[in-house]
Amino acid sequence: MIARIRAMPGGIRLYLVYAFLILAGIGVSLRSVVDLAISTPISFEGFVVMALLAYTIFTTTLVLQRKQAARGLAIGLASLTIPLIPILALSRLIIEAIFVAALALALFRGLLRPEIRTYLNEQ
Repeated sequence: MIARIRAMPGGIRLYLVYAFLILAGIGVSLRSVVDLAISTPISFEGFVVMALLAYTIFTTTLVLQRKQAARGLAIGLASLTIPLIPILALSRLIIEAIFVAALALALFRGLLRPEIRTYLNEQ
């Protein structure tokens, strides 16, 4: 398993860390979503969290299986960082905004490299 991770391009490894951070964030927030679902069976927050959970798991599965479709989906998941930057900046969380901007830049630079396209071919 370690050899397989070392064989991955850096952009894929960074994407996997990002995806697992999203999954961890969903796991932490799931209690409040479930509490909200008790009073309101269908809520916007619950819908967004479940859609993000499904999208993240599906995309990560495709990346781990080295499917070609994973590249576009991974870029789509990475694009979720873009609206977060101005939200953090307008909330006066400048350090967090800079961190998210650096993460977004690293994700996009990593996922748009040619070796990612080569790596994500079903073998």
